[in-house]
Amino acid sequence: MPLPYYVSPEQMMKDKAEYARKGISRGRSLVTLEYGDGILLVAENPSTLLHKISEIYDRIAFAGVGKYNEFENLRIAGIRHADVKGYSYSRGDVTAKALANAYSQALGNIFTQDIKPFEVEVLVAEVGDANGARNEIYHILYDGTIEDERNYAAMGGQSDEIRRFLKDHHKEGMPLDEALQLGVRALTVTQNKTLTEKDLEVAVLDRTKARRKFRRIPLEALGQLLGTARLGRTGP
Repeated sequence: MPLPYYVSPEQMMKDKAEYARKGISRGRSLVTLEYGDGILLVAENPSTLLHKISEIYDRIAFAGVGKYNEFENLRIAGIRHADVKGYSYSRGDVTAKALANAYSQALGNIFTQDIKPFEVEVLVAEVGDANGARNEIYHILYDGTIEDERNYAAMGGQSDEIRRFLKDHHKEGMPLDEALQLGVRALTVTQNKTLTEKDLEVAVLDRTKARRKFRRIPLEALGQLLGTARLGRTGP
């Protein structure tokens, strides 16, 4: 009787992690920045129909990189989770922390129990209210690891280099146009091409809005905020 094929748990986890990281690295990057009036999310995404950035609930946004169908399933599950909790209890009981924990558990279970891990990283952001509550940004990795980010976050294949760039150039309390220009420069720091507004998907969680804080930035407004001549700059 032939012996069953054996792989040590350590090697299996290592292979799964390498597989997931390779899949994520093939996708386009995404950055998140805190600015004066809220949280800005900027992704390289030329598609106008397939979104990487979406609204989850009143004050909460979702972003994903990697395989679209996988993070889209997670997005839909997050919306259902938030709707049920908000309906069963109150809208104030729906928090980014609870959603991030749910995503962490789901991705952790998939990574350890399934043969193929999800090739995704996701981010959940909640903007603080006008009374001084802090913003919350949670970055969840393919294996369920959850990181509490401050000021900025980056996801995708070149995230380490993007984080280093943001660490050197991010300033607290930036206006929206300055934060947007910084986000685009961060995305281009690892590339040899210039990004235009047609290559970008941009949204904000704006604390000055009533109840629903999420809004997308249309192409026309993007062009005005960016200043097309400065899109290709990689310096401060």
